[in-house]
Amino acid sequence: PQLPYLIDGPTKLTQSNAILRYIARKHNMCGETEEEKQRVDVLENHLMDLRMHFARLCYSPDFEKLKPAFLEQLPKKLQELSRFLGSRPWFAGQKLTFVDFLAYDVLDQQRMFVPECPELKGNLAQFLQRFE
Repeated sequence: PQLPYLIDGPTKLTQSNAILRYIARKHNMCGETEEEKQRVDVLENHLMDLRMHFARLCYSPDFEKLKPAFLEQLPKKLQELSRFLGSRPWFAGQKLTFVDFLAYDVLDQQRMFVPECPELKGNLAQFLQRFE
């Protein structure tokens, strides 16, 4: 089968996001209220955009040429995530959801890429610490 894959009883899935959503639904990690579900949906798509933007940079033969523009845009993107998180412990609210796993992955990549990034302080740093 294609990788990654999940076999859970009669359920057979491929594709990372399909597997992630399946596990999240099974364990009630998609948000409970309508507002939480909307926050999950919005953030999932926003994080996928960020992930794709970063992947295009990293795999580009023009990496060194494109890197300055990426670094210039990064603070604004992280500030948006910081505002979205606000004072909540998790991105959807009071309970961990599957988008927190996605957010951790994206933020951890940026933390490794730009360790001195000031936007990775404050509530985003607290989020990373809570998640770890």
